[in-house]
Amino acid sequence: MGKLLKFLHTLAAIVMIGALAAHITLLTLMPEPGSLVEYATLRQGIGAIARYLLLPSLALVLISGLLAMAFSGSYYKMGWAWAKLGLGVVSFEGTLLTVQGPAQQAAEASLRALEGSLDTRDIEAMVRGEWASLWVILGIALINVMLAIWRPRFSRAPGTGSGQ
Repeated sequence: MGKLLKFLHTLAAIVMIGALAAHITLLTLMPEPGSLVEYATLRQGIGAIARYLLLPSLALVLISGLLAMAFSGSYYKMGWAWAKLGLGVVSFEGTLLTVQGPAQQAAEASLRALEGSLDTRDIEAMVRGEWASLWVILGIALINVMLAIWRPRFSRAPGTGSGQ
């Protein structure tokens, strides 16, 4: 069971990082909002990446990591595992609030803009912090991968601990 969970966790992390990289790549290709058809097409692509790749892989990373900790008592003593858990929760919440949610809203809004019921400036206001959010979440994901590979030992500072 442990190897299966590790495989699923690793695979999901790869997909998540790939989804974030694809999102960033599509943003670099984003035309001016005046090119509404192209703009809406890319926003739909970003929305699909968020819905079908980012969100499921994010959920699988978190669930498989939690299950791995639950099934292996050795992780309870490892600081790097707890650091990964903390960063995983931050990544989950941050991705939902600053990446996935706004990507879905912008994709839907781009369709309304094509219909003429919304100005593209309103879409841009929805995703104002998009670049920063993507880079922060990607950085957290990469730190989690580094923690899993190098498994650093986090030790207590001298003079701390029980009885002192």
